[in-house]
Amino acid sequence: MKEKLVEKMSDSEFSEVVSRRVASSRARPLVVVGIPAFNEEKTIGRVVLEAQKYADRVVVCDDGSVDFTGEIAERLGAEVVRHERNLGYGAAIQTLFRRARQLNADVLVTLDADGQHDPREIPKVAKPIVDGAADVVIGSRFVDGRLARSMPWYRRAGVKFITRLLNNSAKHGVNDAQSGFRAYSRKSLGTLKVFEDGMGVSVEILINAKKHGLKVCEVSCSCDYGEGVETSTRNPLRHGVDVVMSIVRLVVEERPLTVLGIPGMTFLFVGAVFGVWMLQIYASEHHIVTNVALASITFILLGFFLLSTAITLYAIGRLAKKTSSERENCK
Repeated sequence: MKEKLVEKMSDSEFSEVVSRRVASSRARPLVVVGIPAFNEEKTIGRVVLEAQKYADRVVVCDDGSVDFTGEIAERLGAEVVRHERNLGYGAAIQTLFRRARQLNADVLVTLDADGQHDPREIPKVAKPIVDGAADVVIGSRFVDGRLARSMPWYRRAGVKFITRLLNNSAKHGVNDAQSGFRAYSRKSLGTLKVFEDGMGVSVEILINAKKHGLKVCEVSCSCDYGEGVETSTRNPLRHGVDVVMSIVRLVVEERPLTVLGIPGMTFLFVGAVFGVWMLQIYASEHHIVTNVALASITFILLGFFLLSTAITLYAIGRLAKKTSSERENCK
C-alpha cells in the first residue's frame, strides 16, 4: 500500500511529505531538568518523581553528598553525575550545563533539590524558551508580591539587596537575581561561560547574559518555605557575602578602568594635594608634619596600586578576548 502511494507521488510531493514528517518529529523540544543536590536524601525522591512528569531527561548533580542522595535519585530513574567532593552550587550548575550540551538539550530547567520549588511549574518556566521569547527565564518570587511574603524577612531583604546591587552594576532590570528555578535555551547553553563555584554563579549567569545580548525574562513562581523544608545548607549571611563578593569581583573584571582606575587616579590626586600642603608647611615652618606626610604617602601608594591593578586587569581582559576571538575564527 505504501509503495503504491509513493509511486503515485511526484518527487516534489514526496520530498514535501518527508520534510513535514521530519519537522514534526523535531517540533517537540528536548527538555532536560537539572537538579544540583547536596545531602538532600529527604526530598530528592519527590523532586525527581515530579520532575520526570515534565521532562524528557532528569539529571541530578550529586555534589559530594555523604548521604543517599545520589543512590535514591538513580534508583528512581534520574541520571546522576557525581562530584567526588563538595565543590559548591556553582560547580554543580557548571556540570549540569555541560551535560545538557552533551545531550543536545533544547531547554535546560534547573531547580533546587530541597523541595522549595514546585516541579509542576516546570512547563511555565520553560514556555518562554519554547516560544522563542527568551534565552534565560527566571522563576521569580517577586513578580507576584503575594508570593514574596511567604519568604522569611531576612531572606527577602537579602535577595532584594543583591538584586538591586546587580541591577545597578550590570544595568539589569530583574526582580529576583537569586532564584535557582530557571530555564536556559540551547543558545544560552552554548554562549554562557560560567566559572563561579559558589552561590555567586546565579549573578554571574545574569551578568554574562547581559554581556552577550541574551534575552532574559521572568515568570512568577511559588516557593515553599514551610516547616520541614530546609531551604539552604549554608548560613544565609555567608550566602549573602559570597554573592556580594562575586558581584564585586565580576564587575571589577568587566570594567577595571572604571571601577579601579578612576578611584586610583583620585587617590593619586589627593595624595599630591597632601604632598603640596606638606611642602608648603615645610617651606614656611621648616619642619615636616608627620600626619600630612603619612596621608600623602598612603594616598599615593593606594593610587598607584589601584591604577596598576586596573591597567593589568584591562590588559588581561583584552588578551583573553583576543585569544577567544582567534579561536572562534579558527573554528
